[in-house]
Amino acid sequence: MTKLSYRLLPFNKRLFLSVITLFLAFAVCFMLFQYQREKSYKSELLNTQLQNYNAQLYDFISENDNFSVDTLQHYVTTHMIPNLRVTLITSEGEVLYDNTQKDIRQFKNHSSRKEVQDALMYGSGYSISRYSESLNGEEFFYSARYYPAKQIIIRSALPYNVSLSEHLRADSGFIWFTIIISLILMSIFYRFTHKLGTSITQLQQFALKADRNEPIDLDILESFPKNELGEISQHIIKIYKRLHRAKEALYIEREKLISHLQTSHEGLGVFTRERNEILVNNLFTQYANTISDHNLTSTEEVFSIPELAPITDFLNRNEGNFHKEEKRFSLHIDKNARSFSVECIIFQDHAFEISIIDVTQEEEQARLKRQLTQNIAHELKTPVSSIQGYLETILNNPNITPTTMHTFLERSYAQSNRLTILLRDISVLTRMDEAPHLVEIETVNLSKLIENMLNEVALGLEEKQIKVVNKLPFNLILTGNNSLIYSIFRNLMDNAIAYAGTNITVTINCFREDEKFYYFSFSDTGVGVPEEHLNRLFERFYRVDKGRSRKLGGTGLGLAIVKNAVLFHGGTIFAKNNPHGGLEFVFTLQKNKEA
Repeated sequence: MTKLSYRLLPFNKRLFLSVITLFLAFAVCFMLFQYQREKSYKSELLNTQLQNYNAQLYDFISENDNFSVDTLQHYVTTHMIPNLRVTLITSEGEVLYDNTQKDIRQFKNHSSRKEVQDALMYGSGYSISRYSESLNGEEFFYSARYYPAKQIIIRSALPYNVSLSEHLRADSGFIWFTIIISLILMSIFYRFTHKLGTSITQLQQFALKADRNEPIDLDILESFPKNELGEISQHIIKIYKRLHRAKEALYIEREKLISHLQTSHEGLGVFTRERNEILVNNLFTQYANTISDHNLTSTEEVFSIPELAPITDFLNRNEGNFHKEEKRFSLHIDKNARSFSVECIIFQDHAFEISIIDVTQEEEQARLKRQLTQNIAHELKTPVSSIQGYLETILNNPNITPTTMHTFLERSYAQSNRLTILLRDISVLTRMDEAPHLVEIETVNLSKLIENMLNEVALGLEEKQIKVVNKLPFNLILTGNNSLIYSIFRNLMDNAIAYAGTNITVTINCFREDEKFYYFSFSDTGVGVPEEHLNRLFERFYRVDKGRSRKLGGTGLGLAIVKNAVLFHGGTIFAKNNPHGGLEFVFTLQKNKEA
């Protein structure tokens, strides 16, 4: 079979032929080995029988020191196995006696015979199917033993005729047994490879249709065989179905996003690295025309607006530089009695977006807020000054009449009530203006939380060969926000996994507590942080190694979240390098955070 025709066969047949070829090769090798092994065993068995006869003959020779050829011939004749040939040979290879020939002078020196050489070297030896020149070329099975005491070799032999060949031939029963077992296994292999090939063929057809974006009958799941590959194929198709649904959902969300951008209160333009328009909403065009001194006939003309020249320069500086640290640029523009905040962000593929926000109203609100603050200060100053003036008058005039003192005190009390009402109103205004998010406070089992967190990051720890030593007490309880407390330890652990290095140890410890606080330490034995960066680790978007941090997928907000969560729970946090290497975060958390 040629390679081309082999490749044209279905996968299940190619797999079957490959497996069966290897199996048959193994079976043939096994049978040959077993056949040779059994033949060798029978040869050894026959050799043992002949050696026993040699030993008996030697005992006879040892008991009769003055034996003659006739005596020896008589013993051999009376104790001989049928067709047995007996030969006595000296250690030099000279034949002393042979029961088949009376005239031993016709024998050549036997020192070159294999069985004789083996007997002299190893004590005994045998050879098979060697022609005997003295007996007209007849084949014999020879077995010889050397007896040093007498300096003779006794060799016995049987003709290697049909009966002896049949005796030495290996039993063929195991060959038939092997053939039958092989046929059974071939049948099993065929059924297995047929099912396997069916699954692979169906999966291949599914992959081709998916690649060509052709309609796929999802009922194909029922046609797969009920085996491991069938289950894998079903899982792949289920994943495809989920991805197909996700793609449709993503398309819907994309349409929603486009609709949202078109109705957004922010002017947004997204451009390719060649500065061609990808998506621009109406507000972007409107704000750009407001800033520009002439009407823009195309969106790309925005890059020719003089007021946006810093944005153009920023893009030029970053063009073609994939490792530039500066990816964000902000600009404030006052034009035509309006204020705009312009920001440009460059994406990883060097596409970029420009957002234009009309901050005229926000600046006006800020101005009003400053004015309100000044008015509040003025309003606070008036009652305080009045109260202070009345009290100073009373203190500096010891002879003041009771009526006048009572009047001054009443006026001071009225001013204090006015101050109380004013402060209450300021507090109400502040709450209304700020509208703080109400964070839920609950009882948190920190020990259980850390245990769950470690289970979640177990894969990352194993990948980086990081050992975690958790020294937290059992059932450590505090009152706070579960999500924020989780964020503290999770972000610290993620930071260690991402940046501390491999084959390190991370230790989580609550090393102290007092009436109000728990004191925690989160340390690693990694690479640490240069001293000049320690005080800035908690700044938003601050990175020690900007290129590496982005490559690892970090946002630059993790430690900022940690700090704000710690501050929310009434604690403090700082970072330091360990004397023996690595980074350590020491922080406190209130035992009972008030709602």
